[in-house]
Amino acid sequence: MFEYLLFMDDFIIYCQFHKNLSEKTINAYRIDLTQYRTFSHELTRESIGDYIVHLNKCYKPKTVKRKIATLKAFVHFLLIKDRIDTNPFDKIETSIKEPLMLPKTIPLDTIGRLISFAYKQINTAKTDYQINCSIRNAAIIELLFATGGRVAEICSLHSRDVDIVHRRVKLYGKGSKERVVPIENQSVLNILERYRAISEKKRITTDYFFINKLGHRITEQSVRNMIRNYYKQCGITLHITPHMFRHSFATLLLEEDVDIRYIQRLLGHSSITTTQIYTHVTSAKQKEIIKSKHPRNKLNIYGD
Repeated sequence: MFEYLLFMDDFIIYCQFHKNLSEKTINAYRIDLTQYRTFSHELTRESIGDYIVHLNKCYKPKTVKRKIATLKAFVHFLLIKDRIDTNPFDKIETSIKEPLMLPKTIPLDTIGRLISFAYKQINTAKTDYQINCSIRNAAIIELLFATGGRVAEICSLHSRDVDIVHRRVKLYGKGSKERVVPIENQSVLNILERYRAISEKKRITTDYFFINKLGHRITEQSVRNMIRNYYKQCGITLHITPHMFRHSFATLLLEEDVDIRYIQRLLGHSSITTTQIYTHVTSAKQKEIIKSKHPRNKLNIYGD
């Protein structure tokens, strides 16, 4: 029996310092490998096959694919380090068919209601603290929609990444991949400039752009909670998450005939395949338009 368990810690260190993977990815690898170790102490074609069957019984396809990918990455590490001679994944079918899950979007008028409510909170705030929080919240919502950025990317912005003079922000996506997104809406630029002005003196212990009352980086969960409170307060029944702004950004641009490859760059997708999920959304919308709006439906023809 191959004692592969001895090299799990080496693999984690390799991912941290050689591949420079994110802490989130490292934690996922650690959880997945610990789970496999609980399932089997062997790393053979038979044990991996049994494990895949087990995963398919317990998890959704997306999770199964991730856990198999973790195991494959570990096996690849063992191969390049000459810890094993053959790949136990050889001749194992690992392709998992995922059901097509269309991204959830927010109607444009609903986004408008939420942004309007955010500005109303500034105007009705009673204290300086409430005003400052409301300005920050409006800036976050505006930036989520203006850039299509992930909530983690927005929360991780540093002050230097927000360039109001040149009307752009620099976002760091998965794998620390950098992209620059232009901001060409004056209202968005104005609220960013207003927030920078009120928060600059409080940004003492950190250089993050969006900070909480302690002067620390605002968390993704805080943004989720803020958005949930806002949409409930202004009477929106749709459950809205920060990531839905990203989906809406892409879908609405596609509906305006923006080239999908430009949208791909704005979103920071490595592959155009990832971006193409939004074409399914617009296709569904076109089908609904034809169904409800086509003038043939107004004709009452004998024999129909």
